[in-house]
Amino acid sequence: MRLALLGIGQAGGKIVDEFLRYDARAGSNVVQAACVINTAQVDLDGLEYVPVEDQLLVGESRVSGHGVGADNELASTIFAENVDELGDTLDRAPVHKVDAFLVVAALGGGTGSGGGPVVIRHLQQLFTEPVYGLGVLPSEDEGGLYTLNAARSLQTFVREADNLLLFDNDAWREPGESAGGAYSTMNEALVRRLGVLFGAGEHSNGDVGTRVVDSSEIINTLAGGGISSIGYATAQLESETNGGLLSRFEVDDEPVEDSATSTSRITGLVRKETLGRLTLPCDVGGVGRALLVVAGPPEFLNRKGVERAQSWLGEETGSMEVRGGDYPIPDVDKVAGVVLLSGVTSVPRIDELKDRATEARKSNDRVASDDADSVDGIFDEGIDPLF
Repeated sequence: MRLALLGIGQAGGKIVDEFLRYDARAGSNVVQAACVINTAQVDLDGLEYVPVEDQLLVGESRVSGHGVGADNELASTIFAENVDELGDTLDRAPVHKVDAFLVVAALGGGTGSGGGPVVIRHLQQLFTEPVYGLGVLPSEDEGGLYTLNAARSLQTFVREADNLLLFDNDAWREPGESAGGAYSTMNEALVRRLGVLFGAGEHSNGDVGTRVVDSSEIINTLAGGGISSIGYATAQLESETNGGLLSRFEVDDEPVEDSATSTSRITGLVRKETLGRLTLPCDVGGVGRALLVVAGPPEFLNRKGVERAQSWLGEETGSMEVRGGDYPIPDVDKVAGVVLLSGVTSVPRIDELKDRATEARKSNDRVASDDADSVDGIFDEGIDPLF
């Protein structure tokens, strides 16, 4: 699936930067256009892979390039005032080649949570392609204001985007890990999952899967809106020198694995990625739609394994819309799998976010009374089916 990436704020910019690095190394040709927008010049200066001409600083007349802090209302105002500059940036990009837009932002900070929805709304007006959001939920130790920002912006992201993929920092940060190291590790983990998911069908190696996952499969899975979570798992392939299963059969001096072993590995992977560590922990039962992608050397992928894994995923999620396919990548020593769960409905983290936002409202003198009164209704107006 070919994407145009837009990173909003510090976290959004770093994730887009990491995605560009991954895309170049993998040769997957997923990213057709990318730009990063921020209110702080120092955050733009730290980017390594986003060209300077695709970095946009906004709000200089208001904040002089120093950022908005955690004031997402100010960020929303700044982005609304400068939204035409985004159009100028996109005019230079080959957006005619993209299948969808992905707007990336942290929901707890100021620039991303305030500016992200403005950018999504503008893209929806300009283009017919889907516009997805990728939101990062703040860790508990980031403070009450960040939690309140996330609670307030979450509803707006869900309303404006065609689908919102979420990554929960709290579920991924290891105890005792430094903030800088943690965020770098988490960004890599997130982009790896996105790379396999969106890279299916776009790899330049010429191999064609037995069951191709193209952009329409992903778009149909994300159709209907709501919130999505992603699972991921890998399995190391046994080497021929270890006397493993790869040496059982040979065709033209190349080891070939028997179908039963490949099938077992694929179904095991899908179970692991579905029931293991998701980008957003949730109850996988009652999921609206699901998609699985299995990637690895083509000789270790087979149709039967994908079909059985797809059947299991349908039973586990209760979804009547489960799609699946493979993503051949030669010359690697493992098989990887990604599961996209779209339209999740039972998310403990979001319930917790609501409760903590209410507590933060009561103790934070900065929050105006009209905003405070609206917190209780954030999760009750217009998006009840999601939660």
